[in-house]
Amino acid sequence: MAVLLAIVSLSLVTVAGGDHVVPTLQLPTVMVAVLVRNKEHTLPYFFSYLEDLDYPKDRVSLWIRSDHNEDRSIDITKSWLKRTTALYHSVDFKYRSEPQRRASEKTSTHWNEDRFTDVIRLKQDALQAARTMWADFILFLDADVFLTHRETLRHLVGLKLPIVAPMLVSDALYSNFWCGMTPDYYYQRTDDYKKILNYDQVGQWAVPMVHSAVLVHLNVAQTRQLTFERKNLPAGRYDGPVDDIIIFAMSANYSGLSMHVCNALLYGYIMVPLEAGETVPGKDVEQLTNVLSYIVNEYGEVNLKEDLRKFVPTVPKDKLSLSNIYMINLDRRTERRTKMLKHFDLLGLDVEHFPAVDGKQLDDKKVHDMGIRFLPGYADPFHKRPMTMGEIGCFLSHYNIWERMVRLHEPEVLVLEDDIRFEPFFRRRAYGVLADARRIGGWDLIYFGRKRLQEEDEKWIDGSEYLVRAGYSYWTLGYVITLEGAKKLLRENPLQKLLPVDEYIPIMFGNHPNESWAAHFHGRTLSAWSAAPLLLYPTHYTGDEGYISDTEDSARIDGTLPSVGSGGSGSTVVNNETRDGAPVAGEPKKGDKEQLPNAPVLLADSGIGQNEHDLEAKNRRNEL
Repeated sequence: MAVLLAIVSLSLVTVAGGDHVVPTLQLPTVMVAVLVRNKEHTLPYFFSYLEDLDYPKDRVSLWIRSDHNEDRSIDITKSWLKRTTALYHSVDFKYRSEPQRRASEKTSTHWNEDRFTDVIRLKQDALQAARTMWADFILFLDADVFLTHRETLRHLVGLKLPIVAPMLVSDALYSNFWCGMTPDYYYQRTDDYKKILNYDQVGQWAVPMVHSAVLVHLNVAQTRQLTFERKNLPAGRYDGPVDDIIIFAMSANYSGLSMHVCNALLYGYIMVPLEAGETVPGKDVEQLTNVLSYIVNEYGEVNLKEDLRKFVPTVPKDKLSLSNIYMINLDRRTERRTKMLKHFDLLGLDVEHFPAVDGKQLDDKKVHDMGIRFLPGYADPFHKRPMTMGEIGCFLSHYNIWERMVRLHEPEVLVLEDDIRFEPFFRRRAYGVLADARRIGGWDLIYFGRKRLQEEDEKWIDGSEYLVRAGYSYWTLGYVITLEGAKKLLRENPLQKLLPVDEYIPIMFGNHPNESWAAHFHGRTLSAWSAAPLLLYPTHYTGDEGYISDTEDSARIDGTLPSVGSGGSGSTVVNNETRDGAPVAGEPKKGDKEQLPNAPVLLADSGIGQNEHDLEAKNRRNEL
């Protein structure tokens, strides 16, 4: 193995009067240490993101160990290394093919003394290998960590901290750091933890524990005292468990070295360790889907190298036991459609694209010729304006789906808009909601996503763990509607007294505060429930980078179009300055996140599984 050296490269540049030597410092050398076991499902993505780190590969050595696999982890690693080994300064890959499981292990997620002992030995070997090759840094990296920010390694090296971890995001409150440690060396909940996790405070923070993605500056003299082995700790100072990350953290503490977590960037994502009894094909694959969905939301796609695609199985698609699933999407919003199709591929959803009615292609004459009339006295409750062409197009899009349901006699349909993000464990939770609703009966519509506008508690549906009776709500992000529900919404002839669809639906289930509007509709018998917690949220709120509203930011009807009883002789003057223009300064919108009483914070608990790090040591392991 070649020895990595941090050297000064000298370039010879010819200048007037002679030769002038300009010294150029190369980036520090890094050894990346990876332990792999039963990571067939994560490795294609792990290696893809590792390869794409913007750091000179000739300054990076790979040290990889793998054993006791029950899947294709070794084959995937070999395949990737066959193509990439020549790119790196050096590669040291050793593996054991048999046996598939230690004799003392009950399951592949069982953490016993033999397993801890092996992991401790391997990590100590990695640390010693990095010291022997005189690497400037060692990066301990779990095989289910995805470093999606290409500058991660450059940025961490540039901090020049003795021990630093990039803060990683999961599908729950779990991350790769602790802010507190109990007297017996386990996780302790603190107020600072959520502040850091939610980016309420941004920077580098001294913490008692980092793990799963940890960079160690080996040129700091005190790091010579770092260890994973209990026997190497100062005599008589440690009486805690035989646990690699805890021993390592305490060796840093005894050496006077601070561990830091950095959240200056969105560095990447981490899987939540499996608890005892959970399986890789079950819970872990679900969690991978959650994380990949987050990545699609953030970046628009998942990075997957072409030669690794063969190791990623195609997810079979279905309609969640429904008659159909429609996604409303403007033909010109191809970027939204592309992103949603990637979500559907990840989640295994068989969805039909339903072309939206484009408000840009509407004007006062077209609206009038379609026979549309507006609700007398309607004005948007937030900024006191009449409807926009975009809102008209939105209503017509939903209306056309209701008509199609009746025409095709579709009993239950899920309607999705194209600017949504799916909550973790979407499929499992959706099936739970539908099973409850069908068992109990008596519903016409179930919100999967909405903006709740009432502060008071909503009543639970008797006998359900997942459903509440919907109060006054905005947004039509996603909802399941029955054939009878569609008929009820059509019977009122809403195009003859039009108002936005997210005002109309609450009127029809009898939970709207404006009685004068509601009085125009007589068959208000829609039975509307809501999933609790919600299964969908918007991808962007007003003011967020990338926020676009095709309903709000479009031409406005100024109120002179004929309303009910006007005789149809009016006309509309549209101010062209408002067409697709910027919102009026200070003017609120229905998408404002501050108007949602229970708006989720950046990172919300998934509602399923463990919360933060409240796991026993044997259940929070995930690297081998």
